[in-house]
Amino acid sequence: MKTSVMNNIERRDKWSGNAEFLLSCIGFAIGLGNVWRFPYLCYEHGGGAFLIPYYITLICAGIPLFFLEVALGQHTSIGGLGIWKICPILKGTGYAATIIVFWLNCYYIVVLAWAFYYIYHSFIHSSLLPWTTCGNWWNQDSCRTLDQLHNYTSVMNCTSCEQSMRNHLTQFTNPVKEFWDNNVLQITNDISEPGSFRVPLVITLALAWILCYFCIWKGIQWTGKIVYFTSMFPYLLLMILLIRGLTLDGAMDGVKYLFIPDVSKLKTSALWIEAATQIFFSYGLGLGVLVALGSYNKRHTNCYRDTLLLAVFNEATCLISGLVIFSVIGFLAKTEGKAINEVAESGPSLAFVVYPAAVAQLPFSRLWSVLFFVMLIFIGLDSQGGMYVFKIFDYYSASGWCLLIVLFFECIGVSWFYGADRFYEDINNMIGYYPNQFWKWCWKSIAIFSLVKYEPVTYKKYRFPKWAEYLGWSIALSSIVAIPIYAIAFFARQTGTLKERWNTATRSTLNDNEQNESMSYEESVALNNDSFS
Repeated sequence: MKTSVMNNIERRDKWSGNAEFLLSCIGFAIGLGNVWRFPYLCYEHGGGAFLIPYYITLICAGIPLFFLEVALGQHTSIGGLGIWKICPILKGTGYAATIIVFWLNCYYIVVLAWAFYYIYHSFIHSSLLPWTTCGNWWNQDSCRTLDQLHNYTSVMNCTSCEQSMRNHLTQFTNPVKEFWDNNVLQITNDISEPGSFRVPLVITLALAWILCYFCIWKGIQWTGKIVYFTSMFPYLLLMILLIRGLTLDGAMDGVKYLFIPDVSKLKTSALWIEAATQIFFSYGLGLGVLVALGSYNKRHTNCYRDTLLLAVFNEATCLISGLVIFSVIGFLAKTEGKAINEVAESGPSLAFVVYPAAVAQLPFSRLWSVLFFVMLIFIGLDSQGGMYVFKIFDYYSASGWCLLIVLFFECIGVSWFYGADRFYEDINNMIGYYPNQFWKWCWKSIAIFSLVKYEPVTYKKYRFPKWAEYLGWSIALSSIVAIPIYAIAFFARQTGTLKERWNTATRSTLNDNEQNESMSYEESVALNNDSFS
């Protein structure tokens, strides 16, 4: 009988080894959220001041929810929608997560399109990288190369000249930023001026979608093999950029800015909200993907150990990316004679200004440029007004309060309806021991919901008009509305008294094969030993 149960459970495709699961999680959770989004949020919120709420949220919500989702998938061996058998009335949460993933894909893919565009320009120019020189059609008369600015600051390097130098240098612009604004984006004045289609970006966007298709069409068995390369390759390039970045003149000024907090900024609610949403965004929480990845685990994989290990990898990547960005920002500040917080505009464009500047400082810069943007594709709107649309998608559709609401109902479903104690017993049956009780109390406290507070979206210094905010809210509600609609419809379909309907709607419908309650960790080990005797 026990053998029959085991066979039923193992019907779902499984990772051929634990390394494939770990690398797939690394490839998913450690991606653009770390390399692209984390640094610009640090810069936007004062460097070290951002890290304090970030790590508090990581310990109290990020890691506990990461563990919950992976363990839930491993326990049930079913995906992001199927797991809501634990509390049928909340299945709308799974649909909401699916819609969020759809919106997430629609705007996330644009970052890959930008990376393709940089790769193309790394090849077609015969000598230097195009964002390292002035005199191109997209450059203004005020453009000065980093070498020119560095020479100027060297000549003017005296205390009495410092203010004069700063005043003089503010009239100049650097070619890296001009390439981004005037060539890549060709950005318009505001969202009401969408401009014409950027044909090169339309092409690179199509290439990005085609690449995604070919990466997933063979299924888990093929994807599990390529992650050995795609998840580890970024670390090599980031370490090279880090070593070079830390040797640049002024790099330590940027590093200090990253780690020394401005305590006064901790009073702002926006800082805490952004730190929390970055944790959920970076770890891919609430999207159902971690549940799906965990569902391919073998029954007694130690998902608790793997969760902690993956958290270490994730945070190491964030810190490495932050050090790369801020060391180069320190260099740019020293070169341009500006304060750290004046070097670049904060926001999604920061990485596409600073990383190209870092690559340009390496020997064989063309080769490293190609490799870096290939890496960005691995870890990862086609009109002139697309950045404004991109920012709306970033703010409303796939992060922020709608993701927090999904996680709120996830905690409700597992901790209160299914039961946190019951789920801890399931985990014990899988891994052979009870994890620290801290994680269970984090699930039950649901403190993440208290972080939700709305503030209007902005891009650089541009404030969006009301109609653009309404558009953003419409996108956000398109996912969240699935939760109450499904709950009402499901409850209405039940029969009996209100109490009987409620009990039916909130009672787990997982069968024995999905829960595997009939076989504990010790019984499974004994069964496997018997099979070899």
